[in-house]
Amino acid sequence: MKPTVQTLLDRDELGLGLVTPADGLPTDALAAPVAWAHSSDLVDPTPFLDAGHVLLTTGTQFDGDQTGADAAGFAHAYVERLRERGVAALGFGTEVIRDGTPVALVEACTRLGLPLFEVPYRVPFIAIAKLVADLLSEDAYARQAWAFSAQRAISRAALRPDGLSATLGELSERLGTWVGLVDATGALDREAPAGGLAQPALGEVVGEARTMLRRGQRAGRTLLAGESVGEPQRITLQTLGAGGALRGVLAIGDSPQLDQAGREVVTSVIALAGLSLEQNRNLDRARGHLRTGLLRSLLSGDTALAEGVATEMWGPLPGAPVRIAVTDAPGPAFDRMSELLELHVDERDGRLFFARDDDRVVLVLEAPDSALAEELSTEFEVPVGLSDAVGLDALAVAHEQALRALDRAREAGSRGSDDDARTPRVVAFDEISRQGVLAFLARTDARAVAIATLAPLVEHDEASGTALVETVRTWLEHGGQFDATAQQLGVHRHTVRSRIALAERLLDRDLSGFHARADLWAALLAVQ
Repeated sequence: MKPTVQTLLDRDELGLGLVTPADGLPTDALAAPVAWAHSSDLVDPTPFLDAGHVLLTTGTQFDGDQTGADAAGFAHAYVERLRERGVAALGFGTEVIRDGTPVALVEACTRLGLPLFEVPYRVPFIAIAKLVADLLSEDAYARQAWAFSAQRAISRAALRPDGLSATLGELSERLGTWVGLVDATGALDREAPAGGLAQPALGEVVGEARTMLRRGQRAGRTLLAGESVGEPQRITLQTLGAGGALRGVLAIGDSPQLDQAGREVVTSVIALAGLSLEQNRNLDRARGHLRTGLLRSLLSGDTALAEGVATEMWGPLPGAPVRIAVTDAPGPAFDRMSELLELHVDERDGRLFFARDDDRVVLVLEAPDSALAEELSTEFEVPVGLSDAVGLDALAVAHEQALRALDRAREAGSRGSDDDARTPRVVAFDEISRQGVLAFLARTDARAVAIATLAPLVEHDEASGTALVETVRTWLEHGGQFDATAQQLGVHRHTVRSRIALAERLLDRDLSGFHARADLWAALLAVQ
């Protein structure tokens, strides 16, 4: 610990006596750190002083002939210059030039809050300067020893199974403050201690980290978070990784340990964290390639190979019956999606498999676990297709079903209202398989043809206020039975006959045959 004014006063060998009343000084005046001790009898020694210095004087600059207002004014101006310079304390050597300390100087120091102590004649100023130098050397050695010990502990922590978390935890403990890591996607990846920084300060830190990541440049800055609730906290942020390829942002709360030695420790953690994140990225990429290869084995029917490798790496494959879920994996969200799925894999001791397939993510999950598809759709705002429940020997079929369901989920978002489009949905294959094979005609090209086919009926309904489209749909749903259609629509059967005849003329086709009816029904499905 650096020496303070109180440290000097407490040294019995110096015998220093505080002249200014302690209770009249600023609260932290005696706890102010001392950076050096310097002696001078100049009228204005401030050009040779720095903040934190203790000035020692024998008082030759104080004219013994001055009395009253002159002496008080001179002393006040002298002390005021010292205070403005940041001098920590003033020591007056007695019985050298004059007996005791000038009253005007004592009053000025008391009034301006500058600690003033007397130095006995037997104590040379050099003894005080030497003591300060020795204490500063001891502090510097202690801080270097602390930094060395901290760096060793952090290096050992980096070798643990979850080296990055252990490293941040060790840094937090050594600094006695909160430490957090925001990953490359802008999410809080980990922190120590957990919950150590409350809202809204945490949200402000994450928001600033995201701004730094978007800029893509190596940078460091200090943020005063939590001011809005009257609890400001000084947080230091530093990017990790090279410019243009940032891996995250390290955030560190304020700490008295963040001196030169503390900053050296933080620098080593930044290097270790950057290296760890880069290694994790490379490892994740390799594991991702492995997962993709195992997915292809599963879809080709080689479940034994995939089962053996997956069990060694993550745990057993899901038990049958299983479903396959397929979702879009936009580039910026893929890393976050992978991290979330890795957590789910750990929670299930395996029994969940996922892999990247081009621009999609494919999940193999146990049939009762299909709520995970809803979680992905909500969390990442992506459409998800979900297959029927099948055995492990039918994964290729399930994969094709999930792809078709994903197509329909995409369409549901693109054709819905603005609110629907912002909330992609999960579509299960059985939702569309119940509609039959004709349901798959509802694609962009088939829809355009269907709209053109039905245009004469739609235009007539709009121009004349008729209900030809509704009548034709209901008639086809009832197998071409006029009585049942009339009953459903609440009109006379002759009205239905008349409308169908008009529809035949407008469409220029005979609806008495199966082919024409099937084609018209497909058109209605495609625009539904």
